[in-house]
Amino acid sequence: MTLLQTTLGPIGIVQQGAGGVPLLFLHGVGSDRHAWDGQVAHFGQSRHTFAIDFPGYGDSGFIEGATRVTFAEAALATLDALGIERAHVCGLSLGGVIAIAMHALAPGRIASLVLADTFAVHPEGRAIYDRSLAGAASLGMSGLAETRAGALLAEPADPAIRAGVIETMSRIDPAAYGIAAEAVWLADQRAEARAIAVPTLILYGSEDRITPPALSEELKTLIPHAGLVEITGAGHLPNLEQPRIFDRVVEAFLSDLD
Repeated sequence: MTLLQTTLGPIGIVQQGAGGVPLLFLHGVGSDRHAWDGQVAHFGQSRHTFAIDFPGYGDSGFIEGATRVTFAEAALATLDALGIERAHVCGLSLGGVIAIAMHALAPGRIASLVLADTFAVHPEGRAIYDRSLAGAASLGMSGLAETRAGALLAEPADPAIRAGVIETMSRIDPAAYGIAAEAVWLADQRAEARAIAVPTLILYGSEDRITPPALSEELKTLIPHAGLVEITGAGHLPNLEQPRIFDRVVEAFLSDLD
């Protein structure tokens, strides 16, 4: 099954495994559910693991006027459609922002949070948002992807990973991209982050230039009980750049909870 019908419309999904506390992966603004294929295959060996497309991305239906809260509601609607009461939630960049929003909406449904290369508020968020929309308008999504890929990955970047990042970003609907860019770059969820009470792990790539390590450290000050782990040799996409390390760190975190 690659399409799930929910109360907020169709949601693109990839899933594997059964049993245990389910694990949901949420993608970034320039990506889709397939960014997590490696993690779904890995964690799906021991638990129900799934990744979804945000509204307007991949196979998910577009929602006119969607917001950060809409994206969080769509993720929660996915849990409903799957009959899942509580899940671990791992989000990267935009996905981490939405994971925090999910907790704010329904804290009892979140077993734990893994917040990768994300933030509560980005000091350059407005400028990044403006540049993103201007780039998409002037270059198209393919051109924007070509110019953006270098900043996303640590150097020297694996050519295959870089090509995959460009191909995925090129496919994104520009209207959906604009909505998602607003959801992530204009977020200010400092109050929501302070309210997080579930077990939380903060991860970041040592070479991340999009959300520099200082933003993960700031997130840690807002969530004092959270763990903080640096993944050396990764940029903004550590699950793709250093997947074995990423998976091992997340697995160790979850093993202490199950």
